Amino acid sequence: MVGRLAVCQPHRVKFWEMYFNHPMCDLGQTNKRHAKHPEWIVKHMTIGRHLDFKFILCLEGNDVATNLKWVMSSNSIAVMPKPTYETWFMEGELIGDYHYIEIKKDYSDLEEKLNYYIKHTNEALKIIENAHKFIEQFWDKKREKLISLLVLQKYFHYLKP
Repeated sequence: MVGRLAVCQPHRVKFWEMYFNHPMCDLGQTNKRHAKHPEWIVKHMTIGRHLDFKFILCLEGNDVATNLKWVMSSNSIAVMPKPTYETWFMEGELIGDYHYIEIKKDYSDLEEKLNYYIKHTNEALKIIENAHKFIEQFWDKKREKLISLLVLQKYFHYLKP
């Protein structure tokens, strides 16, 4: 599994402390500012290089995991705890072990989950297929524009005094 993230928040620091040297993980910290562990700092990795990996870490930061959308559009699998933030992407509609590999909030089952999906390739491929189906709904430009207009209409309706 690969993960290249800014490691500032306590939950991300905890993940790196648990798995930085783990043989199943290729982790790196991309921010140098306030870095308490210089050994974690690595150079930027392109999305293309990320896609050489079957599993990609998608950890929320200050809000959503910003890489989640392109990971779910790829042939790799997002690995993350259940999302807690909601955006236009409707992260709350995502189902663990159906659209992404869900790990515990304390990250304690990461190795177990990765090993399971390494051994059960067909189930891993099904997660990728389900992720692609979820992403498809955002490709319809006409539908997205209509939804945007309806959201604005509702916003202005409730804005009235």
